[in-house]
Amino acid sequence: MVAMQTPKSSTLLPAAVIMVVVGFVAALALLIPAVRDSNQLIVTVTYLLALLAPIGLLLAIVSAVLLGRRSR
Repeated sequence: MVAMQTPKSSTLLPAAVIMVVVGFVAALALLIPAVRDSNQLIVTVTYLLALLAPIGLLLAIVSAVLLGRRSR
């Protein structure tokens, strides 16, 4: 009897989704004048958090490619 293999879920995809959401919220926060006109450190940290969105998107694409390869 041959056991069916179930594809292992990747931890890359949930991490990528979290990074995109955090980056998106930070990018929206930069549009608020109270955040933009506040302390330079807050603006810098918010900007760096906003950079998580494209990094998360790239990670999601890599995760999708790797999961697609495993299913074949």
